[in-house]
Amino acid sequence: MHLHKYEKIWLTFGIGSLLVFLIVLGIGAFYQGTQPPSCLVTIDPQNVQAHESFKEESLGLQKVGENEYVVNVLASAFQYNLGKDDKGSPVRTIRIPKGANVTFQATTTDVVHGFQIAGTNVNMMLEPGYISDFETTLDNPGEYTILCNEYCGIGQHTMSAVLEVYEP
Repeated sequence: MHLHKYEKIWLTFGIGSLLVFLIVLGIGAFYQGTQPPSCLVTIDPQNVQAHESFKEESLGLQKVGENEYVVNVLASAFQYNLGKDDKGSPVRTIRIPKGANVTFQATTTDVVHGFQIAGTNVNMMLEPGYISDFETTLDNPGEYTILCNEYCGIGQHTMSAVLEVYEP
């Protein structure tokens, strides 16, 4: 079989690039121990409430500093648990001031769920046994829908909440 000079050059370049890619990937994965971010914090999915961030009183919006907030979310069976209000009713709306630095921490107790705030760059996959977190600054006032973008069952369309970013 006869290969043209340019075919040999492109084959050599392609195979060389593949080898460099695999070597870099191998060094990162095996030698440096690089893992996906979701593997950083694990949790027992059967006993999520034992973790400090997901106790009933810790769910929802928590102010942790000057213009810094943490939102702890527990997803399960077609709902986001954002805590309870003063009357004991489930919270469906989170209010955050414009320009606040917010860390969303979320996990699930049952199946894989999604956590997306439509119109922002917040998008996480929630897996049982892992705590997912996402830090962002919310600069645009308005109402944003929090929704599950992973199919989790027949009632998935009911899994939503509201994030309101307001002018302080």
